[in-house]
Formats: sequence, structure tokens, C-alpha cells
Amino acid sequence: MVAKPWGRQEAGEPYRRINSDDAKVILEENGGDVVIVDVRRQDEWDTGHVAGAVHIPVDDLLGRFEELPEDKELLFICAAGVRSGLAAEMAAAMGAASERLYNIEDGTPTWLAKGYPSE
Repeated sequence: MVAKPWGRQEAGEPYRRINSDDAKVILEENGGDVVIVDVRRQDEWDTGHVAGAVHIPVDDLLGRFEELPEDKELLFICAAGVRSGLAAEMAAAMGAASERLYNIEDGTPTWLAKGYPSE
């Protein structure tokens, strides 16, 4: 589990909001306990994504939820934080504990622009 309480949690949201800088540090400090889930479309994924991320488009998440580990933090990312926020909500509805759920609000374009590890 990620030790530091990263980001912020808005009232009623079952996840914490973080930015790409926070996500990078979380990965560096807790890599084995964290999964980045990219919920963008295939064409967006093909233009570049976070190194080591799992690709499950948001429209496929409910049907593929069992592919995600039950014992790791889930950091959802899209292009601008909207679909990843929805994905985190869906994960919570499927039974994932809210303390495991994060939304990387500034998205993959920011991650790539900062030169963070990508594929």
C-alpha cells in the first residue's frame, strides 16, 4: 500500500485526485504495489503511454475488471482526468476499496510532455 496520503479527495468521490508528478513519485517509491491503468482509446494508447501501464479502455472496464489486481493501488489515467475519474468510480462500484483508487488528473499528454517514462 502507498504510505503517504497523496492528492486530495473531494466529497463523495471514492478516489484521490493526483497529478502526474505525484504519480511518478508513487511509482518510484512503490512500483511493485501500484498499477497504472490507461483507460484511453486504442488510437490514443498507440501515440504513447506510461511505461508499464495496463491498457483497458473505459468502455471495457466493467467487463475486464477481474484483470486488475486486488492487492495493488490503481492509478487511472486518460487524456485529461475525465474518463480516468469515471474509471475510478466504476472500480469503486465493482468493490475496490477507495483507499486504493487514484485519478491522475492532468493525464497522459502531461506525463509525456514532462519526459516521464513512457512507451
